[in-house]
Amino acid sequence: MRKFLILASLALALGGCVPVATPAMGVIFTDVKWTVDGENQGSVGSKEGKACAKVILGMVAQGDASLQAAANAGGVKKIDSVDHSSKSILGIIAEYCTVVHGS
Repeated sequence: MRKFLILASLALALGGCVPVATPAMGVIFTDVKWTVDGENQGSVGSKEGKACAKVILGMVAQGDASLQAAANAGGVKKIDSVDHSSKSILGIIAEYCTVVHGS
């Protein structure tokens, strides 16, 4: 029984780690914002829309972090720039977001 508990604990500890797209990753906590080269055409518009996807324990993922979802959320018709953000807490809960700016 003890071996089973040890193996189950290891499986949860190692299998529950959630990698999330980010240019910089912290082991305990990550909260990073960035822009990928070529996604921004210059100015930042007056409207902003954000769309996110979330992951729990690497087993359940839900959400729509697409450009279209972000544009619809902010009422953006013409996208001027795109940013991304990611958050992760102990690799247990993670969130990836797309943020669009435009008019």
